Amino acid sequence: MLILGITTSTAQVGCAIGGHEGVLASTHVARGRRHAETLAPAIDFLCRQARIDLADVGAIAVDVGPGMFTGLRVGVAAAKALSHARRLPMIGVSSLDLLAFPLRHSPRRIVCAIDGGRGELFHAAYRQVPGGVQRMDEPAVATPADLASDLAASRDDVLLVGDGALRHRDVFEPLDQVELGDPGIAYPSAGSLVQLAHPRALREEFTGPGDVAPLYLRKPDAEISWTTRDGAR
Repeated sequence: MLILGITTSTAQVGCAIGGHEGVLASTHVARGRRHAETLAPAIDFLCRQARIDLADVGAIAVDVGPGMFTGLRVGVAAAKALSHARRLPMIGVSSLDLLAFPLRHSPRRIVCAIDGGRGELFHAAYRQVPGGVQRMDEPAVATPADLASDLAASRDDVLLVGDGALRHRDVFEPLDQVELGDPGIAYPSAGSLVQLAHPRALREEFTGPGDVAPLYLRKPDAEISWTTRDGAR
């Protein structure tokens, strides 16, 4: 079964196609917040490069966040539209799981931190297990300072990855037991999405389009602004 993976939770838009032979093709594009304008051409380019027609795809995998509110809406909506149009099953995967998966061979504690805007991070911790990584806690929101305090208190050797970690590197670099990941692994990978979705597809662990929803760890900025404004009256 071929799987189309779509990730739009951060500033980088990614898509990939793969199956039992692994990832056949992937592409990632960063054009600021122009997710809606970028995603459809990226999928078209991917299919042409891989010489695969969308009619050959058997399932849609999508990054459900946490991440940028608008980006998540674009990616999940596009995945649902493809699923409805082609009657394809769906698989949702967390953006933080996608960040951790390429580091599955690291013996250290892996902490993934995505930039949540408003001076906050979306984060979760992982540990190595046979065949991959296991999330140690539920995704959460924290300020960089609060996350740094938690990491310092744990005294574990930590590999800290994600665009949020790099954006606030001045907060984390003073921690002796924390190593920051490279920029090349700072964004969720569409290739990792396909790899994580494939065994779930084989087990037929699918989700209906109506049950796939973005993982929002806080209210959208616009809603927060209106709530604050109303409260100030």
